[in-house]
Amino acid sequence: MLFRYFERIIDIFRDAPGTEPPDKVFPFYFYYLRQVWPSFAALLLVGLIASLIEVSLFSFLSQIIDLTKETPTGSFFSAHAGELIWMAVVAMVLRPVFFGLNDLLVHQTLTPGMTSMVRWQNHKYVLKQSLNFFQSDFAGRIAQRIMQTGSSLRDSAVQTVDAIWHVAIYAASALFLFAEADWRLMIPLLIWIILYGLCLRYFVPRVKQRSVESSEARSKLMGYIVDGYTNISTLKLFAHSDLEQQYAREAITEQTHKTQLAGRLLTGMAFTITTLNGLLIVSTTGLALWLWTQSLITVGAIALATGLVIRIVNMSGWIMWVVNGIFENIGTVQDGLHTIARPLTVTDKQQAKPLKVDHGAIHFDHVQFNYGKEHAGKGAPVLPNLDLAIRSGEKIGLIGPSGAGKSTLVNLLLRLYDIDGGRILIDEQNIADVTQESLRAQIGMITQDTSLLHRSIRDNLLYGRPGATEEELLLAIRQARADEFIPQLYDSLGRTGLDAHVGERGVKLSGGQRQRIAIARVLLKNAPILILDEATSALDSEVEAAIQESFEDLMQGKTVIAIAHRLSTIVKMDRLIVLEKGQIVESGSHSELLQHNGLYARLWQHQTGGFVGVD
Repeated sequence: MLFRYFERIIDIFRDAPGTEPPDKVFPFYFYYLRQVWPSFAALLLVGLIASLIEVSLFSFLSQIIDLTKETPTGSFFSAHAGELIWMAVVAMVLRPVFFGLNDLLVHQTLTPGMTSMVRWQNHKYVLKQSLNFFQSDFAGRIAQRIMQTGSSLRDSAVQTVDAIWHVAIYAASALFLFAEADWRLMIPLLIWIILYGLCLRYFVPRVKQRSVESSEARSKLMGYIVDGYTNISTLKLFAHSDLEQQYAREAITEQTHKTQLAGRLLTGMAFTITTLNGLLIVSTTGLALWLWTQSLITVGAIALATGLVIRIVNMSGWIMWVVNGIFENIGTVQDGLHTIARPLTVTDKQQAKPLKVDHGAIHFDHVQFNYGKEHAGKGAPVLPNLDLAIRSGEKIGLIGPSGAGKSTLVNLLLRLYDIDGGRILIDEQNIADVTQESLRAQIGMITQDTSLLHRSIRDNLLYGRPGATEEELLLAIRQARADEFIPQLYDSLGRTGLDAHVGERGVKLSGGQRQRIAIARVLLKNAPILILDEATSALDSEVEAAIQESFEDLMQGKTVIAIAHRLSTIVKMDRLIVLEKGQIVESGSHSELLQHNGLYARLWQHQTGGFVGVD
């Protein structure tokens, strides 16, 4: 029950306090620490009491030595029973209680709870980033920064609390106890504190900078390795294992060199502090012995002074490594926030409402777009001024050479990017004014390059509609002709059929099998707007012909946009739109466009006469 109480103090799935994390280190820390401030306040208080108890043990040692000299052995326990009982209570009861509370707060509350909370909020925020964000970085590096930032932030914050109390309490208590014995005992410790502070002031900023560089190199190395694993089939297909090893070799060399540079500073700092510690022990012990020879302090004071400085020396070595750990973790956090704390480029408006689709009419109203502000003024825009109205329930095909703007049009309809000018309307609702989730929930899309989640077949299918019944699920599977292979699937853990896992991006399935799973998923979703981007390109002719029948049922009553390079798959569409350089150059039915004898007619002749051999 006690463990469970401390483990539930932090709500790891609480909402973040702001729209986006700060992009500076210390505001970034405060952003998360203020969410768990009661736990840190308790840790500070418990740490203070625990440190005072620890120092009191040295005072008890001094008192016991002096009491044994002053009291006859026969009456020692009776004369000092109250003091001895108190010392025992402090050592046997209070010390375990407060050190135990410190451990509970660190290991049961902050370590699991705060770490998971930071990771959850960062993951939730990063998922809102645009498609371009993920396409511009390594997936492995993004994931590593999400994972490392949470643990590094927690470690540095907890270690700072520990270091503050140990330094403050031990230094202040030692000075106080030395002053009680003889003020001259304070001199070596005061000089040591000044020199120790100057040492940290010199080394710590340099360690921090080297740690940031080492963390960046480590993230780069992780990105290279994960990128190679993710694209392992390409690596093996082109027989470039040596080339991939060279990439990794260069990244490992860079990361090792950066770590070695940081290590040089650590070794220099350790040597300097070890030398200072030796001077502190010799000077304090020598001074205490001299004062004792002058009858100015007691033997207990010698024991107190010697014991405390040895404890401070041991603590200083621990503080040195803690400070190094703190700034290494700060460096990791600083490296991570460059990824995590980027502003969202595609966001919902504050008063955004859910999209309501009654008819499915779409209007690209003089849309202007270019990928990224960095391209402004550099070459022609992808869509200079496109105006296209699609009626409710109309089925159109988008045709054109590569780079004509077909996929861009679809990406803008899904609001994966924000347009530079004009409007996109669905049933007279501007998609910029509705929530992204509700917009994409009303659109079903089947792409040419289908990626599946490394989960079970069932989980991948239910992504289309999580609340679907088993009957609806099985119907979608049959309609997509996926029932022919799903029962035969199995994975390395012995799971079969719908429970079999498909591997990363669905690599355990063939291209045609992945495509049929994707089709079944969209069938299950049953959205009023349907986008087909080379939806049957990975299927053999026999399966494609069978699925086309299901497509006709699927498209009934829906507004459909189909992109196809193989023109024979879209000839039955209500209207064909031919794009070139982001502009509509032709529009009409298949027969009308052939009679027009323009770009579409040339593409049709090229395919039927030159490749597929159809008259």
